[in-house]
Amino acid sequence: MADSKEKLFSDFSPVSTEKWMEKVTADLKGADFEKKLVWKTNEGFKVKPFYRMEDLEGLKTTDALPGEFPYLRGTKKNSNEWLVRQEIKVESPKEANAKALDILNKGIDSLSFHVKAKELNAEYIETLLNDICAECVELNFSTCQGHVVELADLLVAYFQKKDYDLTKLQGSINYDFFNKMLAKGKEKGNMVQTAKALIEATAQLPKYRVLNVNALTLNNAGAYISQELGYALAWGNEYMNQLTEAEIPAAIVAKKIKFNFGISSNYFLEIAKFRAARMLWANIVASYNPECLRDCENKGPNGECRCAAKMKVHAETSTFNLTLFDAHVNLLRTQTEAMSAALGGVDSMTVVPFDKTYETPDEFSERLARNQQLLLKEESHFDKVIDPAAGSYYIENLTVSIAKQAWEIFLAVEEEGGFYAALKAGTVQAAVNESNKARHKAVAQRREVLLGTNQFPNFNEKAGDKKPVEATCCCGGHDTCEKDVATLNFDRAASQFEALRLETEASGKRPKAFMLTIGNLAMRQARAQYSCNFLACAGYEVIDNLGFETVEAGVEAAMAAKADIVVLCSSDDEYAEYAIPAFRALNGRAMFIIAGNPECAEELKAAGIENFIHVRVNVLETLKEFNAKLLK
Repeated sequence: MADSKEKLFSDFSPVSTEKWMEKVTADLKGADFEKKLVWKTNEGFKVKPFYRMEDLEGLKTTDALPGEFPYLRGTKKNSNEWLVRQEIKVESPKEANAKALDILNKGIDSLSFHVKAKELNAEYIETLLNDICAECVELNFSTCQGHVVELADLLVAYFQKKDYDLTKLQGSINYDFFNKMLAKGKEKGNMVQTAKALIEATAQLPKYRVLNVNALTLNNAGAYISQELGYALAWGNEYMNQLTEAEIPAAIVAKKIKFNFGISSNYFLEIAKFRAARMLWANIVASYNPECLRDCENKGPNGECRCAAKMKVHAETSTFNLTLFDAHVNLLRTQTEAMSAALGGVDSMTVVPFDKTYETPDEFSERLARNQQLLLKEESHFDKVIDPAAGSYYIENLTVSIAKQAWEIFLAVEEEGGFYAALKAGTVQAAVNESNKARHKAVAQRREVLLGTNQFPNFNEKAGDKKPVEATCCCGGHDTCEKDVATLNFDRAASQFEALRLETEASGKRPKAFMLTIGNLAMRQARAQYSCNFLACAGYEVIDNLGFETVEAGVEAAMAAKADIVVLCSSDDEYAEYAIPAFRALNGRAMFIIAGNPECAEELKAAGIENFIHVRVNVLETLKEFNAKLLK
């Protein structure tokens, strides 16, 4: 077999990069290589159309090994196992306990309880955790930030009462002083004081992480990947900096920090993000020279604690790109997101149920979300191979590029005085909100596609009782409380298209768009399909046709169908012949639209034709204008 392989390779002479470029240049027929094939990411770096072994030269990432500092290839040596987490909002501790016990039998091995601070007491914790083996499952808790120390004390007391080996218990308490500033604009309490008390309260739980970096918040606000990572590193470093200055050993602080990242749909870049994140964080922690406090083989050359440099990563699929319309497409989005996080080597993961945008997820959608991860494990075996992306010319280069961009953001924040100072000044919020705005514009222009929303919508779908779930402020009402600092904008990418379509539906008048197809067969069919998809994004009824012999016949058929819109679909050359006669035949009885941007457009405008739809128009703004005219 080996001989046949050697013979196979010898039959093909190596092809140099120069020869590849000669072939590519010839196929481009004079087009600019950079403009045609090189992709510039939102992160600001360029991605080539192909990579070769020589592109790995000089990249230190290829020297990394799984489970070894700086953990680029993961913190695990023997498998790529991750924990499947599900969130439970606790209204009743008894009911939450019953639900937890049920889902533990359905593949969950990490639970996250959102508990009410005002109800916390020993009995509450005992009821909530009854019959749950704390040594067999990761337990995560979140509550009002002012009560996290109380929660920690109750948990330690409960675990001691149950005679658990506290050194084996894994979990977290979601204390994050800075996240509330980002999300709610509220600065409350003293971070150092609360963090110190929390670290002391959980000293007997060495595997419990209690200082959280909720970069998921940035992701859900529309941040680009490099922003999420760069700010997350600055966020974690703020804990390290302030708490080591408060004389808490660096190794202890680092081992109490947990990173909660979002996962966007940018598949390969997300894999690279998690790889870059571990490497950068390991180097940040190493700069504090954390002292190893026990006899351990995992020490640096000067005896520093390498275990402290391991980034603990939880990942959650993004809500920014979830949609209300054609909501089952959300399953496709979250599945690819889960795949990239799994291949990126996260420690635990939550897949958001597909219906979260418009209702409280039910048992069905939660089961689907669980099974999305279980399928990756049990059928695709993603948990068996550590860092399968290693050595990929493409992903290794993406890892380095994202690391460089994120590091620049990190350094910029540090020059500003650190993450806390940047939040107070509002620069982090402003940068992410600008990205949110840019991404909404890209969605409006279809440069960022949301299948089923701004491209290829379900023509016959109606929202019915579905309405977007609105965020509430810290005091339970709508987001109208006074704010200490600027906040992030959490409008989902689909929100403006959804508002437009809901407006159409609520009006009780669903405009009917009729495709007047004529002339060149290929062009009329292509433009009719384009126009149908374009107008259905606003919830309009669309009527396609096989073609008409004359524009007069087409207009007559449109009027018989009681059309509110007539779209002329033909070739650019033929519009000079058909457009004005069709417009005059219609005589103002319906809105008239040209599908395309022909050279004779100025002549058509001079004749009174106002509406043109094509790939260069802003789809959202155009449809808003149509709604303003049609829904009077």
